[in-house]
Amino acid sequence: MLADNHTIFDPVTYILTGIPGTEESHVWIGIPFCLMYVMTLCGNSLILFIILTEQSLHEPMYLFVSMLATADLLLSTTTVPKMLAVFWFRAGEITFAGCLTQMFFIHVSFIAESAILLAMAFDRYVAICDPLRYTSVLTKSVIGKMGLAVITRSFCIIFPLILLTKQLKFCRTNLLPHTYCEHMILARLACDDIKIHVWYGVAVAILVIGLDIVLIAVSYGLILRAVFRLPSKDARIKALRTCGSHICVILMFYVPAVFSSLAHQFGHIIPGYIVNLLANLYVLIPPMLNPIVYGVTTKEILKRVINVFYLCWSRSSLLN
Repeated sequence: MLADNHTIFDPVTYILTGIPGTEESHVWIGIPFCLMYVMTLCGNSLILFIILTEQSLHEPMYLFVSMLATADLLLSTTTVPKMLAVFWFRAGEITFAGCLTQMFFIHVSFIAESAILLAMAFDRYVAICDPLRYTSVLTKSVIGKMGLAVITRSFCIIFPLILLTKQLKFCRTNLLPHTYCEHMILARLACDDIKIHVWYGVAVAILVIGLDIVLIAVSYGLILRAVFRLPSKDARIKALRTCGSHICVILMFYVPAVFSSLAHQFGHIIPGYIVNLLANLYVLIPPMLNPIVYGVTTKEILKRVINVFYLCWSRSSLLN
């Protein structure tokens, strides 16, 4: 049942409505979303399989790539199956507890990915600016502690937000005009003052994500300074190539996030379905493209991907 604007009610079930204004096209929108999700699952699972099973790839750079693939799988699997249920079967019902759980994993994945990208920038900094100490600085023990720090930081940042949201009293409607549970969309349905939610989101954006971006920029500033001091042009090109895939992933992660944030801020002049579509593509495109970027630009991974496909093709040929 829906509630009016004056009745406080305890939300038991919410209904995700999909992308408002595109209801007639939901079935068709779900097709590319499904294809992107399948590519995300296959690509990231393959990257994880190759890195975990190939002993020579148990190096810092590839271990960070495996962390990124894990975060991508968590983000997409938390959101896309429910999206497709909404698009294809109009199965938008989700419990309040389920909504909070989905919201938790979505935001944890986002914060974790940002931290992983920062760790990868540090990895490239040490590899290029202090290569002689690379193996002694980034040991497996240090990488394990960095991974634990990523998880702990993400949990500590998002868990208070879940508690704050759980304390809200809702009085408007149980219709969520989205394909997944996003913090501010859910908070705006409350009849309580949500200023603390707004300011908490701003604080996370500036103090956490903003700080990550600044530190990544500083790392690459130092990297570029070291690269352009190299005497050989070939050495400079080789050093820059080792950073190419990471820079692409950084742009794919932060640029859509900025556009999505701006679209939310200027939602009064941008059609709602565009804002909603940007938010959906944001959780689809980076997880799909990240394994492609690393698979194509990293020779060691590309070589093993080709070997996997060759072995699969050989076995299928023998069976036939």
